[in-house]
Amino acid sequence: MARYETARQAAMEGGEVAHDLFRTDLDIGTKESAMDFVTRADTETQQRIVEIIRDEYPNATIVGEEGDELKSVPEGDDVWVIDPIDGTSNFVHDFQLWTTTVAALQDGETVGATTVVPALGDIYTAGPTEAVMNGSSMSVSEKTEVTEFKVAAVLRYGPERDQVFGDLLDTLIQRFGDLRRLGSAQLTLGLVANGSLDAAVSTQPHPNPWDTIAGVYLVKQAGGTVTDIRGDQWKPDADGIVASNGESHDEVLKRVSDVVR
Repeated sequence: MARYETARQAAMEGGEVAHDLFRTDLDIGTKESAMDFVTRADTETQQRIVEIIRDEYPNATIVGEEGDELKSVPEGDDVWVIDPIDGTSNFVHDFQLWTTTVAALQDGETVGATTVVPALGDIYTAGPTEAVMNGSSMSVSEKTEVTEFKVAAVLRYGPERDQVFGDLLDTLIQRFGDLRRLGSAQLTLGLVANGSLDAAVSTQPHPNPWDTIAGVYLVKQAGGTVTDIRGDQWKPDADGIVASNGESHDEVLKRVSDVVR
């Protein structure tokens, strides 16, 4: 099975595990902050994803949010990047906007990604030659006027960055058409890929690979543009992320530059 097909199968089967536990009575723990939740749904979903991948690729290198898996992407390797539940805060509060996401990298380049939104029944997936949502081809929006853009802020890591995140929200609501904040970076990037949103922005330095890599690939394969917050090539350890439909990417960067400074 091709890597992008394995990524899709793993995300779908992992999503089924998570969905079976959604809105059930779970013990809820926290990690580094009071808003960084974890449940057995996260760990059991990741375990199932790893099983699917290693059935096809027994020596797979795994980067995953939970447990003892790697937390950064080794350069140049064949790697699988897993987020069992992106949007755990939404998940534990019975809010449907969360995903199960898997990306496959070969020789350091992403070759496949799938983001499943189990509670909504949506599947965003991309391989080397296509990007599809629920089996139909998807593409980014064609909007060009940034004052009409629907933009979303993503990746708020911890209370120590609340001021910067607040500045970002203030900038986005004043300088673009409308603002969203969904609580799941991978879902947000999927919505940029399918044209429901026109851009997504974060100033977060060195975002987690499981929060970004799959969604970045979806946006690119759907015809969009992704850079870091300064407009340089996006990499997993980049400072921030700007994902857009590509029509007015430089203007998007210009309008958020004050937050960077």
